Amino acid sequence: MIFLQLFLTFLLIGIFTFGGGYSMVALIQDEVVQHRGWMTLQEFTDVLAISQMTPGPIGINTATYAGYTAVANAGYPVWAAVGGSLLASLAVVILPVAAMLAVCRYLQRHIHNPRIQLILKVLRMAVVGLIAAAALQLLTAESFGPTGWNLRFVASTAIFAAVFLASWRYKISPILLILLSGAAGWLIYM
Repeated sequence: MIFLQLFLTFLLIGIFTFGGGYSMVALIQDEVVQHRGWMTLQEFTDVLAISQMTPGPIGINTATYAGYTAVANAGYPVWAAVGGSLLASLAVVILPVAAMLAVCRYLQRHIHNPRIQLILKVLRMAVVGLIAAAALQLLTAESFGPTGWNLRFVASTAIFAAVFLASWRYKISPILLILLSGAAGWLIYM
């Protein structure tokens, strides 16, 4: 039964999420932690951290790890948990890929239509809101550890501000910024 629920949950998340993986994180958290109870907030925070560190889109990575964790927490063996991760990954991309193929064909013919331009403008604004919502939901004690929350929050905010400034103002390579942020985080949280 969990496999059907997992498939339908991630199928709906995949089709109703606009703006990519980061906007998907808030929906995944709401479904797998609050609504379904498949994992704790601490487990979800760990899943999200792993998803950000591994190559690939964060939404698919989060779905993959969440599918694995949900099935494993339900008491199934490892091979079934791997199946849960594959199922969640497939479910989260199958409808968006089909929809994107249809939309791309339509947009190629009607891209200069003023109504289409207005729709795209509204979608861009909605995406910013979804990403902001995902960021705000992660500002919890679980994200920074149970002790020293204020210090870790300040350190994380400082790293964010430094990376934002270095990227925006000085056009420093994102790969270098990721490496430097990882080193700074390791030194601070160690």
